Amino acid sequence: MSGKFEAAKVAIAKKIDIPKEIVSGDPKITVIADKEITIENHKGIISFGDFEVHIDTNYGELVIEGSNFEILYLGGSTLTLSGKFKGVHYCNV
Repeated sequence: MSGKFEAAKVAIAKKIDIPKEIVSGDPKITVIADKEITIENHKGIISFGDFEVHIDTNYGELVIEGSNFEILYLGGSTLTLSGKFKGVHYCNV
């Protein structure tokens, strides 16, 4: 039943021109060069270290590798980080 409900939400969002990630809870990751990253629809910060940041999402743990991390914005389910990014990937969950 939940699969049909999710499909219906996505179909309605498409018809009224709402981005599907808003209704589905999918994370939206926007990377600007190697200097800034925004994660929308995350579920929280798991850890914040000198060389890695771990973010909880509906798809598992998102790992951001790099240095000089700074939180530019944290509000609701949106996080924006600055720094020098070397990689972004999901951990095997």
